[in-house]
Amino acid sequence: MENNNITQIEKVVYTGKTHTTGGRDGASRSSDGILDIKLSSPGTGGTGTNPEQLFAAGWSACFIGAMKIAAAKARVTLPEDLAVDTEVDLGSANGGYFLQARLNVSLPSLDRAVAQGLVDAAHQTCPYSKATRGNINVAINLI
Repeated sequence: MENNNITQIEKVVYTGKTHTTGGRDGASRSSDGILDIKLSSPGTGGTGTNPEQLFAAGWSACFIGAMKIAAAKARVTLPEDLAVDTEVDLGSANGGYFLQARLNVSLPSLDRAVAQGLVDAAHQTCPYSKATRGNINVAINLI
């Protein structure tokens, strides 16, 4: 089934490449060797990370980048101690597995209305937010 609402990329800026073996109890390594991690299923006590943690870390970093762009456009200086705490839940329903997420954004010392405007703008432009929009439950909370 083709989705005609998908934006076609005009120019690829970067391609992340990984080689993963063993699934949730395996390992993953990036083509440049910078990322080289063990994977473990959540709750098993394994020594590796899991896909939900990796997704949360990537989304947090991307979201902060989107807030920086929004702040520059609005001529707002972001606080040095800004942070995004992202929680990605793996859950089950109707016999299948699903994700949901919460991004808890901290922009201390910024006026709440200004901060909310930056968060809203970032959620519209962040590629991770775009990829998940309409596909999973997402809550963006200004804390």
